Amino acid sequence: MRKIKLGDVLDVKRGASLSGEFYAEEGEKIRLTLGNFNYPSGGFKENGSKTNIYFTGNVKEEFILKKGDIITPLTEQVSGLLGETARIPEDDLYIQSGDIGLVIPNERLLDRLYAYYLLSSSMVKKQLDSAAQQTKIRHTSPEKIKECEAWLPDMNYQKQAGALLNAIDSKIEINNKINTELELMAKNIYDYWFLQYEFPNEEGKPYKSSGGKMVWNDELGREIPEGWKIRKLETVLKKFPKTKNHLTSEYKKSGKYPIIDQSKKYICGYTDDEEGVIACRDAIVFGDHTKEIKYVNFPFARGADGTQILVSADKALSNYLLFLQIQQMDLLNQGYSRYFKFLKDKNVFIPSKILNDKFMSSIFDVTFKIREGLIENQELISLRDFLLPLLMNGQVSFKEKYII
Repeated sequence: MRKIKLGDVLDVKRGASLSGEFYAEEGEKIRLTLGNFNYPSGGFKENGSKTNIYFTGNVKEEFILKKGDIITPLTEQVSGLLGETARIPEDDLYIQSGDIGLVIPNERLLDRLYAYYLLSSSMVKKQLDSAAQQTKIRHTSPEKIKECEAWLPDMNYQKQAGALLNAIDSKIEINNKINTELELMAKNIYDYWFLQYEFPNEEGKPYKSSGGKMVWNDELGREIPEGWKIRKLETVLKKFPKTKNHLTSEYKKSGKYPIIDQSKKYICGYTDDEEGVIACRDAIVFGDHTKEIKYVNFPFARGADGTQILVSADKALSNYLLFLQIQQMDLLNQGYSRYFKFLKDKNVFIPSKILNDKFMSSIFDVTFKIREGLIENQELISLRDFLLPLLMNGQVSFKEKYII
């Protein structure tokens, strides 16, 4: 291995300065933001925190990225973001904005996959952290990234190390896709049973189309099955005790318990501290200033102070059925500290306990597999983050010349 400066083997180019007057909620091109970095789990994600992600102004061709392009943040909105990397998932859709750096490896000297992981290794991130401008929102630059030093192995080792780490990331991505399909399956069953009212009756036939009795409900302004109750959400919630905030005090990239916060990040870190860990395997996590809501069926730690934990107190309304109802609601972001109060005033339906239990039984395998996929991904992320510094320092050897 030889010691190099990153600028010896790659270039970093800053993105375009994009005028806010051309931000839009619809369009053909999407402007990249720091929200496209799936930190701390790694990789690229769609930005669900903003609605005006499209850009309708003119942009030079050099700033319209291609599939596989490597990007890195030049601004740090959350601690530890500098040095993270993501890969563009699609050609000619995403615009490189000014706080995003485009990483261009010299592929005669630096394998593209290896470059992707090298930038996010601890040796590079520590250098970027110490060199970052000490302002409230810290910044780096293409020049500072290229000044970072690293150990560079020969090309064969680079290819093997990059392929190994990429195989782990590919499995994580596959699990995410499977979970997305499983969640859609559960939602389709919910829609059929509770929106179309075609849950199985006592004879196993679709309720409404088989002549099941419907009654008018003034609060909803429509008919619902006989026997269903309509209540305000706040009246069906169990009081959940305040728990320790793990987000700032115990944040790290691996650990026994995932930290769930109230924002789009979902799993935003890990902790080994058991104080305040939510041991229940069935809860809804919600924030008081975000539209994001998550169903969590494994032990977790509460993240930021704004994180709300919802648990149904009614035995005829399971937490998963409540979660699916909230997902269907037309919610407006009412601002910090007001949004959760706005949500609690919403109406929810409560079917019979028998029907609720039948529904949960029908989707048990789906929710179990979703849980297994999430847990496996936690283990894979921990494995990848354990291997990353060892591979970047040449502390792992390969028996075979290449990994296919």
